[in-house]
Amino acid sequence: MRYAPGALFTLAFPLLWTACARPAGDPSVEAPPPLKVERAEDASVFPVEHPDRFPLTLAVEHTDTSKLRVTGAVAPDISRTVPVITLATGRVVEIAARLGDSVKKGQVLLRVQSADISGAYSDYQKAVADEKLARSQAERSQLLYDHGAIALKDLQVAQDMETKAQVDVQTAAEKLRVLGNPDLGQPSGIVEIRAPVAGVITDQQVTSAAGVQGLASPNPFTISDLSFVWILCDVYENDLAQVQLGDKAEVRLNAYPEKVFNATIGNIGPILDPNLRTAKVRLELRNPGLMRPGMFVTATFHGGAKRNYAAVPTTAILHLQDRDWVYIPAGENKFRRVEVVGGQMLAGNLQEVLSGIQPGQKVVTNALEFQNTAEQ
Repeated sequence: MRYAPGALFTLAFPLLWTACARPAGDPSVEAPPPLKVERAEDASVFPVEHPDRFPLTLAVEHTDTSKLRVTGAVAPDISRTVPVITLATGRVVEIAARLGDSVKKGQVLLRVQSADISGAYSDYQKAVADEKLARSQAERSQLLYDHGAIALKDLQVAQDMETKAQVDVQTAAEKLRVLGNPDLGQPSGIVEIRAPVAGVITDQQVTSAAGVQGLASPNPFTISDLSFVWILCDVYENDLAQVQLGDKAEVRLNAYPEKVFNATIGNIGPILDPNLRTAKVRLELRNPGLMRPGMFVTATFHGGAKRNYAAVPTTAILHLQDRDWVYIPAGENKFRRVEVVGGQMLAGNLQEVLSGIQPGQKVVTNALEFQNTAEQ
């Protein structure tokens, strides 16, 4: 296709005039295009087509003492935890107990082949032989002294030797007992390590054919009496005024949330964690048999001041991702999911809400049904 020269000039002239008409440095030319702000959708808001399908209920008012909920973990009672030690060095030839086993006092835990035991038996038998010789010499000296054959000082020397020999026998026998082998009549190079107390083995640092170096090596076992346990909780600095020594607390295990246990505050840590700004609060209680060291718990401390809390039907609270939620109206056929802190169960199929909503606020009566519908 061909264009006439006049036509080309006619098309180019308006473009040239437009470019020349704008002065240099015009902000409208150099400025970037205007920003367009797009509002992100709120993930906690759920629109529904028929809100009348989800009846609402009012959160009623419930008066109770002030409460503080904290988290913690089960730990053994240190005063009831005993390390198993051995003074003998040698090689482990048998392990009769394992980590997690329940043992009785005096039960054999492991056997160690030790040269210390052999040397101690040798010293004991030599001391017995020396004591026998010293006793014979003392008896002979007594007989000679009675017939005037020796002086008194010679008799006294023989009696002193007998006394020292008896001390050597007792010392050698006690050394064998300390090393772990009290049977003086059967010499053996094997020493038996027995449980000093009854309880559960909560730590094991020895294996078969391993070597032990007496007090220089780690304790082979640690035995804990788990009939009483500690609950170690972290309480923030701003909440320490709500806990007092000797106060009671309610403990719930994460594994058994429906069971409530009563504990007593036995200690409030004097040192604050500089990073978390928390203090360790120790709760003491008898183990009902369900508590294992390391379990996570939730502890509730009750203060003396009265406070008003909200209470809603138990069906209005949804437990999701280890948190409690309720749904409240958000207008225009929408509902908002709000995180709350659930409290204890109340009469009339109600549950206490410590924070998140206020008395008189409307919530969806059946949160689980609403959640299932919203996800469809």
